[in-house]
Amino acid sequence: MARQQLLVLGTRTLAEEVADLVSDGDEFEVAGFVENMDRARCAEPLLDLPVHWIDDIAALVRTHVAVCALGTTKRWVFTDQVKAIGFRFATVIHPSARVSRSTAIGEGSILSAGVIVAAHATIGEHVFVNRGALIGHHTVIESHCSVMPGANIAGSCTIGERCYVGMGAVVIDHVSIGARCVIAAGAVVTKSLPAGVKVMGVPARVVSETAEGR
Repeated sequence: MARQQLLVLGTRTLAEEVADLVSDGDEFEVAGFVENMDRARCAEPLLDLPVHWIDDIAALVRTHVAVCALGTTKRWVFTDQVKAIGFRFATVIHPSARVSRSTAIGEGSILSAGVIVAAHATIGEHVFVNRGALIGHHTVIESHCSVMPGANIAGSCTIGERCYVGMGAVVIDHVSIGARCVIAAGAVVTKSLPAGVKVMGVPARVVSETAEGR
């Protein structure tokens, strides 16, 4: 079966990483990259593939799907632009990830190598779950969140939209995290958090009340 042609949104190093993840599977083939901020980056290929300016991709709507390779939770700006053009989004799951059959995953999400998602979890749209992260049973990760390498989110948690969960952070079970929160690398969250705070430390403490994701 022919692989679906895929455009990777972004041209920085994470875009190269996502292209590598895609190459390990058999569902998609990276056909190029898309840039929306610096048109000069379209002058040269990336990984020997074309880099398209966002205003020039409408002709590919019927033949290609897209996925966003930005680590920032503000990737929603890019995905909204591409959605408005009419693109559908791919869901990329690395072959080494273990995802329960009872889990629901939204379009545009990326689950990297070694990720484990337990039973009855829900992952929203355009969520980036980086390598080796763990997501517990009955946990909800809302859209445009970033879960960094080695993070461990326990069961029956809710992570609000556009949250950033740093490398090696731990969220204990039955905790709710409000939208746009930033959980610093290595933090241990032991209680629920309101929207828009940044926490760090063990146990995690609030260090800012004006977070907008990362």
